[in-house]
Amino acid sequence: MDMHKQEEQKTDVADDPKARAVLRQAFEKSARWPEDFKGFMADLTVNVNGKEVRGSVTVKGPRDVSVALPDSDLQKWAEGQIAMIAVHRGARSFDSSDGKHPLTLGDDPNHPLGQTLFIHGDGMQSSYRVKGDRITQINRKMPRTAFTINVEESALTQDNKFITTRYTVYYFSPQDGKLANVESFTDTHTRLGAADLPATRRIISYENNAMVTKVLTFEHHKPL
Repeated sequence: MDMHKQEEQKTDVADDPKARAVLRQAFEKSARWPEDFKGFMADLTVNVNGKEVRGSVTVKGPRDVSVALPDSDLQKWAEGQIAMIAVHRGARSFDSSDGKHPLTLGDDPNHPLGQTLFIHGDGMQSSYRVKGDRITQINRKMPRTAFTINVEESALTQDNKFITTRYTVYYFSPQDGKLANVESFTDTHTRLGAADLPATRRIISYENNAMVTKVLTFEHHKPL
């Protein structure tokens, strides 16, 4: 969903054990690659409004994604998208991520998307909504951009973990709150050993006064 990271901030907010239990359960119910997963290679096709380019991708980790495409701009864009996938699917513990910050609950338990859960001191004013062991919304704010991610659909993997299949990102100005752009994501996955890998990603957005649809298609996956 996002790769943004800000400098952490000191906070005196007291941690709420109930909030911690709620987020830990949702975190542990989310699908991730196994700790011993070394990465994968795949053939890659990028389709932008009907124009296709073909190449390959090698993923060794969130910061080690290599894409080969004949179009340098699309290659850079694809590397960013695939690195974002690797960030969210990569193995990590709750205590080393959101769990290292004080957590508190909001006073809106009946919200349709679930109760708000605040993450204090991460430098991004982050908050989530959690419902039924799922993180249904993510909010973050940085100096240059703010965004809300609404998770609309998820699937259950063979390991009985949730993996997101459809979500929408709303980008706002952090200064005045005006909506800047919207991106709609639809993902499918394929199983390789004990890992659920990307099969397709479709992104619909508004760019340069026009609707743009981009599709990443991964084929012939091979483990590293």
